[in-house]
Amino acid sequence: MTTLEARREQRRAALLAAGIDLLGAVGGPAVSVRAVCSRASLTERYFYENFGDRDSFVRTVYTAVAEEGRDALVRAVGQARRPEERARRAVTAFVELMIDRPEHGRVLLSAPFADPALSTWGRRTMPIFVALIGDALPAESDDVDRLLTATGVVGALTALFTAYLDGEIGVERQRLVDHCTDLVLSASNRRTA
Repeated sequence: MTTLEARREQRRAALLAAGIDLLGAVGGPAVSVRAVCSRASLTERYFYENFGDRDSFVRTVYTAVAEEGRDALVRAVGQARRPEERARRAVTAFVELMIDRPEHGRVLLSAPFADPALSTWGRRTMPIFVALIGDALPAESDDVDRLLTATGVVGALTALFTAYLDGEIGVERQRLVDHCTDLVLSASNRRTA
């Protein structure tokens, strides 16, 4: 028998899944309370049981995808010590999350530019990814160089993944992984040369 709390969690998960689909839609975000409830096959009562309003829901969806991305990168890098291995694992994990599940990629990379509820919210999560890249840079770099380089790499990767998701770059997956890995490594090597 399912408990009341378990049913509530199932409804919340269904709403979040619907939100990911709608916020990460191919034609751009199309998130309304009615659309979310219709996609999740739930009434608005259950939406408001979990979320205060549409904008807080959109931010919750975005945060969930950003945390999933961060966790995937941290798990992928794990105990890898060599820079090449760390970079390849991180890029591969991000490709798996963003490309294999393109709605997740569009939520994280495109929605902050398309949905007003995320106009500043997306910038708040960027430091998380900048820090992950910064941690992979050589320890000899000073803090300012690490920040500048990591921010540039995150920007470049964001542009590449967005263009790939939008169909503007039509390369094989492995070539994308190789190129992005080389980009991360060349940024790392620039500071040690």
